[in-house]
Amino acid sequence: MGVGGWLPPDVVTNDDLAARLDTSDAWIRTRTGIARRHVAGRGTAVSDLAVEAGRRALASAGGPAVDAVVLATMTPDHPVPATAPVVAARLGLDGVPAFDLAATCAGFVYGLASAAGLIAASVAERVLVIGAEVLTGIVDPRDRSLAVLFADGAGAVVLRAGHDEPGALGPVVLGSDGARDDLLYIPGGGSRARAGGLPAGTGGEFLRMRGREIFRNAVERMAESSRRALEAAGWKTGDVDRLVAHQANARILAALGDELEIPADRRPSTIEHTGNTASASIPLLLAETVADGRLRPGHRVLITAFGGGLAWGATTLVWPELPAGH
Repeated sequence: MGVGGWLPPDVVTNDDLAARLDTSDAWIRTRTGIARRHVAGRGTAVSDLAVEAGRRALASAGGPAVDAVVLATMTPDHPVPATAPVVAARLGLDGVPAFDLAATCAGFVYGLASAAGLIAASVAERVLVIGAEVLTGIVDPRDRSLAVLFADGAGAVVLRAGHDEPGALGPVVLGSDGARDDLLYIPGGGSRARAGGLPAGTGGEFLRMRGREIFRNAVERMAESSRRALEAAGWKTGDVDRLVAHQANARILAALGDELEIPADRRPSTIEHTGNTASASIPLLLAETVADGRLRPGHRVLITAFGGGLAWGATTLVWPELPAGH
């Protein structure tokens, strides 16, 4: 019943990165489809972005009252405590249940499923689901392959209890493969690193990714979960008006769309000017396409995401009529 997005005002272009890395605008565009990305300024934490996106989603929903907050993020303010209660308090939602959810780039889809479960269990009537990331803080600025890819931002939606009507989530398909946890991970900072005696300050605090294997798994897992979600909803791929996929990079998005045989004009994207914002990418895409008219009431939407863990998911819905909160 509401959607909103927030991008921090500071922008880093490909030329900015090329000035300090062995890269170029052409190299970055060819391999990722990215021209620029937004970055959180000094003193800005993920809760700051989450609060801004949450405010816009609540305004889009017509009021501040929700009964729970779910924050999907892989870059919380602190390891302890969770960031969601801080966000809830700053939004004036004192006392409501609020928790963080860690499913990397698939976090927003997992968040939708969690919110739907809270509503189905009568724990909440309305739930604010936020995806927010400050990924530039966990990427080695000297790493050419990752520094050009990841960026910062936040997006949010408000879900409410309802029936078979526009805006109702279809069946949600989720999956994971922990045997491939080494494809995208941060070695340091957790109990595994402490158990292994990993010294602090050795670079273990930065994200590591095996790009080629991530590419293959991302296309395969998003396509598979998408087909299962479509089948469960009683849809065919030809019924999809908008493929709203995690904005990983342009090559993955193109390969996924081709695999599902969804035409390019039905695959809206923000990757060129937002970069990869992990759990924030899908709600940011929803907010922007509502604001600019690419996503309209009645459109049949397929949502799908994939991230480290490995974790993935997909769901469907018919887009409702609601104000833009972007």
